[in-house]
Amino acid sequence: MNMDFTKLAGRKTNICDREIYKEFSVLIPVIKADRHFLLFEIRSESLNNQPNEICFPGGRIESLESKQQAAVRETSEELLIPESQISIIAELDTVVTPFNSILYPFVGELREYKGTFNTEEVRSVFTVPMSFFIDTAPLCHDIDIKMRPREDFPYHMVQEGRNYPWGKGRYPVYFYTYEDRIIWGITARIINNFVSLLTS
Repeated sequence: MNMDFTKLAGRKTNICDREIYKEFSVLIPVIKADRHFLLFEIRSESLNNQPNEICFPGGRIESLESKQQAAVRETSEELLIPESQISIIAELDTVVTPFNSILYPFVGELREYKGTFNTEEVRSVFTVPMSFFIDTAPLCHDIDIKMRPREDFPYHMVQEGRNYPWGKGRYPVYFYTYEDRIIWGITARIINNFVSLLTS
């Protein structure tokens, strides 16, 4: 059988096994007053996933929706503002996690924001001066990532069977402490990347 490899030329690359990942978009909301501030949400305590955690607006990308559209829609829904008040500035670097999720962060300016939010999803909001993150290096601790095959794994098909030396990795977890708030995890990782892009 003759193979036509030329059909691969010029194709747009994708993520291998993309179907196993959940994809989300988030927005870093910037508010400009006398200086620039970042807006954060504290998730409602009634939510099933990550209640009471500090985060940016965001959520799952819906069918036929672009990454940017998802970021704007989720911000509009969570902060109870029209999409017209959100101006996207840039897309930041994609975050791929070890737990099968991909996040697409955007940074955008909120205009005429009055402190509103959807109480079903958000407990409260607060702001932090952007200068704090420019001037403050985050605390970073690594989590060890180890592969653990399931019991039905076909060990007989790999060299050394159950003694196979599986690869290991590490996952950085960042922490910022601002007043009495701890901003950590993926939110802090996105901020750290944002700052590095601004200051490099």
